[in-house]
Amino acid sequence: MLRVLRAENLLLPGRSPREPQVRAPWPEWVAWKPNVIWCYDFTHFTRAKRVAVAVLDIVSRKWLASLVSAEETSTQIEVCFTDALAAEKLDQLLDAQLLARLRSGQTTVDDLDDHTVPVLLAMSDNGRQMRSHTTREFMAACAIMQRFGRPGTPTDQAWVESLFGHVKGEWPQLEKIRDPAQLEVELETVRAEYNTVRLHAGIGYVTPTTSTKAAATPSTSTEPRDSLKHANSGSTTVDPNKRTNHDRAPALVGYFSGDAPQRVRRTSSAWRWTTEG
Repeated sequence: MLRVLRAENLLLPGRSPREPQVRAPWPEWVAWKPNVIWCYDFTHFTRAKRVAVAVLDIVSRKWLASLVSAEETSTQIEVCFTDALAAEKLDQLLDAQLLARLRSGQTTVDDLDDHTVPVLLAMSDNGRQMRSHTTREFMAACAIMQRFGRPGTPTDQAWVESLFGHVKGEWPQLEKIRDPAQLEVELETVRAEYNTVRLHAGIGYVTPTTSTKAAATPSTSTEPRDSLKHANSGSTTVDPNKRTNHDRAPALVGYFSGDAPQRVRRTSSAWRWTTEG
């Protein structure tokens, strides 16, 4: 059919290629150290008919928390992030009173004080549960800035994609489990081994636990080859000229999704405004 149409010059023009989106730089306040940049995503275990969400620290490669569930909603994100914050002793970041006001409609995310300092950067894809209003409210109450990857570009979240690839490749028994309760137990066992036994090439062939402890030691440098000292400041930031493929910055957004300008804090002055690129 197509051959006949082509011979008669009757083919309609195809879709024009999507214009590439330019990668925005990392926010200036982001430091290349543990518990500053987190990445999260969902993965499916079809035989158990369950989905798991995982939160990963991209600097130390530590698998912070995971949750197995039959649903894939903002509720699972909130529970998993709460567990991750508690595990890293950062649960004080969650302002329960602010979250209650947001949920009750007494205030909105757009009414928040511009001088509120984000403590964490949470990277994800553009899933509807990541961009939901409920997730926005929870992240705002935790002083977490959201950052979404470019559509159709999973390498913008390469760290968590790599996590799922290694977990399913190196522990293939997980995808053979049919009992959801057994899957949850096995996944926690794998998480412990992933953090304390498995060596990671991206952090110098050490475990995430070792990397986190080394970063907490002032005399020990754990900066990867894709970071350096910020010029004239001495603070550790990501160097855009020395990143590996996994460390290229995805499209930049601020605290909240949507078409409105987003909030991005500068370390040396007030907020600057940017829109999603």
